[in-house]
Amino acid sequence: MRICVFCGSSAGNQPEYLDAAKQLGTALAKAGIDLVYGGAQVGLMGAVADAAIAAGGNVIGVIPRHLVERELAHTGLTELHEVSSMHERKAMMADLSDGFIALPGGVGTFEELFEVWTWGQLGHHQKPCALFNVSGYYDKLIAFLDHATTEGFMKQPYRDMLLVDAELDSLLSKVKHYEAPKVAKWVESKSER
Repeated sequence: MRICVFCGSSAGNQPEYLDAAKQLGTALAKAGIDLVYGGAQVGLMGAVADAAIAAGGNVIGVIPRHLVERELAHTGLTELHEVSSMHERKAMMADLSDGFIALPGGVGTFEELFEVWTWGQLGHHQKPCALFNVSGYYDKLIAFLDHATTEGFMKQPYRDMLLVDAELDSLLSKVKHYEAPKVAKWVESKSER
């Protein structure tokens, strides 16, 4: 099994974020789960990779050439795929992975997670998508997603597809036991409104 981890290229302001990245990398390796991630050596990205490597895990990085040229690529990975663009990076990471977990991060992390979650809603894959809600980092986003559901812009089954937990063992269990809902029609026709 391979899990793709989306996370910040910085470590953030709270030490809990870095600790969580290390815990996740270690837990994946100890469970025999390969880590797929963005290939950088910095921030939470570097921390999750280093922890997985230290615990004997396989780590597969996917990084755009322009970031390699800026010397951000991790040089100690099991595999490092150098690609030409961010689009190619995301597509390869998704293809290589059996599920997705987002640690704290910024816009890039949000965008990566939302894209694969959208693909799941559209039935393009049946892979789990999850938020590791470290120290309540994603609380306001979760509240907003619930608001979007209440306001009719997201159906509850699709909202429920995004797994959320603040406890690592519980989150990994949810990911492992995830069953995708049957994707029906996701947009009403004009005659059904």
